[in-house]
Amino acid sequence: MYSQLKKDISNNQSLSSSIFNILRERILKGEYAAGEKIIENQIANELKVSRTPIREAFKQLEQAGLIETISNRGAFVLGFTKQDIDDIYEIRKAIESIAIVWAMERISEEELDKLKETYELMEFYCNKGDVEKILEMNNQFHDIIYKATDSRFLSHILKTYQFYVEKTRKAAVVESRIKETTREHKNILNAFMNRNTEQGMNEIIRHLENGKVRASHGMKIVEK
Repeated sequence: MYSQLKKDISNNQSLSSSIFNILRERILKGEYAAGEKIIENQIANELKVSRTPIREAFKQLEQAGLIETISNRGAFVLGFTKQDIDDIYEIRKAIESIAIVWAMERISEEELDKLKETYELMEFYCNKGDVEKILEMNNQFHDIIYKATDSRFLSHILKTYQFYVEKTRKAAVVESRIKETTREHKNILNAFMNRNTEQGMNEIIRHLENGKVRASHGMKIVEK
């Protein structure tokens, strides 16, 4: 983790932001259990930093709803709950339904070709059983749709919760169900090729509802 910290700092991230990213990743991976106390001194010693940026990172984690600081007791992990996953996917359904409508209206032929090419690569890696490459193509597929909306406001909204989308998306792309995931993307692509907005909205909602089920099984979550 110390090497990762140095890498993040070299990429112009502040020290506290780099520490926040490391701790957030651990919490979302379940490396810190819900209810577990995380101690400033231990993290400072591990990462070879002072306690000041640790405190700043804790503030960011609290704002993100991942830890709770209790007076005179310390900071405790809240973890990632089933409700969190449900909320993320409900937000995604609302936003990505809008994205489908706008992208369908505004997508260029070049972007449509890229969408088709990305799906074909996803299908290729599906046949090879390469989960990591499928996830990469999955991300690219959705990014092409977002970009095709040509909306800076939508882009801003997506950036604010992109980390959580990527975490749930990664959990949803599981080896046992990659054919299902790939087929759902083919259905979305077909809607674009047909320029059928209603079909596209139905397919993205179906994809996200199925994705929520896959993510719920794939992530380490806690019940409230």
